[in-house]
Amino acid sequence: MNEHNLHLDVDAREDARRRLLSVRGHVEGILRMLEDEGVYCVDVLRQIKAVDGALAKVGDLILRSHLHHHVATAQVRGDSEAMVEEVMEILKYRRS
Repeated sequence: MNEHNLHLDVDAREDARRRLLSVRGHVEGILRMLEDEGVYCVDVLRQIKAVDGALAKVGDLILRSHLHHHVATAQVRGDSEAMVEEVMEILKYRRS
């Protein structure tokens, strides 16, 4: 197996999958809302916030896995500097 593969345990993988299916449903709902002139703006914003939160949780699952399976073992592999740079790059795009 490639050392850079996605390493998620079965529960985390299923949790991420379930959350992404929910996101898909929310996005489809938002698209329908945009076609309805009677929808209140704040209701659309709430749905967008729900999608944002769900995606953040999936991102957290993936980041945690990356830290455990790739970053924590970087010293042994001899690529710790590359891992530090990679994590710094990832963190640029994460919102607080």
